[in-house]
Amino acid sequence: MHRFLHTSDLHLGKRFGNLPEDIRGRLREARHVVLSRLAAEARAAGAAAILIAGDMFDTETPTPALVRQALGEMASHGDHTWVILPGNHDSLLADALWSLMGRNLPDNVNLALEAVPLEIVPGMVILPAPCTVRRPGRDLTDWMDAATSGEGIVRIGLAHGAIQSFGEEGAEDIIAPDRAKRAGLDYLALGDWHGQMSIDPRTWYSGTPEPDRFKHGQPGRALLVTIPGAGVMPNVTPVDTGSFDWMTLALDFLGEEDSEAILRDRLPATRRRQTLLRIVAGGRLRIGQRSALENNVETVAPEFGHLEFRAEDLASLCEAEDLDMIDKGGALRQAAEILRAESADILRSAQERAVAADALNRLFAISREVEAL
Repeated sequence: MHRFLHTSDLHLGKRFGNLPEDIRGRLREARHVVLSRLAAEARAAGAAAILIAGDMFDTETPTPALVRQALGEMASHGDHTWVILPGNHDSLLADALWSLMGRNLPDNVNLALEAVPLEIVPGMVILPAPCTVRRPGRDLTDWMDAATSGEGIVRIGLAHGAIQSFGEEGAEDIIAPDRAKRAGLDYLALGDWHGQMSIDPRTWYSGTPEPDRFKHGQPGRALLVTIPGAGVMPNVTPVDTGSFDWMTLALDFLGEEDSEAILRDRLPATRRRQTLLRIVAGGRLRIGQRSALENNVETVAPEFGHLEFRAEDLASLCEAEDLDMIDKGGALRQAAEILRAESADILRSAQERAVAADALNRLFAISREVEAL
């Protein structure tokens, strides 16, 4: 019986430069803390090893302090064996990084820097495919087909890269999707895709243990893998490891809904401080309800770790009674009428119509603010 934890894409040191400063530090710390979370999950499940399938670091030049702190954290969990594979973000080109790691390597940490069998526990051999460069342009797992191991030895492939169109940043196909079958692997542990995904019963992307984007819509997870013996189908169980949730909330309106009630019912009720939320509004909404929606989003935003509101695809419906709320006559009403006409003028470009609609929405919002004073 062999049991281990499969993870990847920790991206320690990620800067999160596209987010406000007050959340960046918390996200960076969460990526470091996930090491202890992984160890806790492995300990609870009785897993002897933790395999990191690439991109432990976000760049090829992490600070020495970051490297030493990560090694120190892994060393503190000496009851587990850690195996670290270079990925595309921290490839073998990063000589200084891997030299620093090697000079300070704890006894319970192994670096999979060569395409040679690595036996970390009796009866199980790891066949690593370290990334030589960021985009190797070839299938680095090819060598596994001819790699030999003793009879009854469990064979684990460890690789980082894309299968078919699944790779990050539009990478081309580089890993054969049937590599596990070709190479007689009991399990192929993959990294690169930040969402958890099964390619076949023996081939999995673990996903990142701590989310770092809205793209995948999944919590931070790792995979607990149990293999009873060579040739036996593995049992693969997802385990939650993340401390932050990245959520996308889609709101599609038909025109007359109560936007405040809908928003209130759809917002997550718990863990708001640990949630990064992106609200994407689409469809059509009366201009008054749109203004109320924007105000309510602004009111609730401080409760979340981070909140983004996107309404590029939300069209505003504006009737005569809506214009009356801006002004029943005079210059303001005239301006509102012009903006309303321009926003619906099909002879204008989409950009021009959007500018007019935004200006009308803003004029309506200002009129409500003035009335409230």
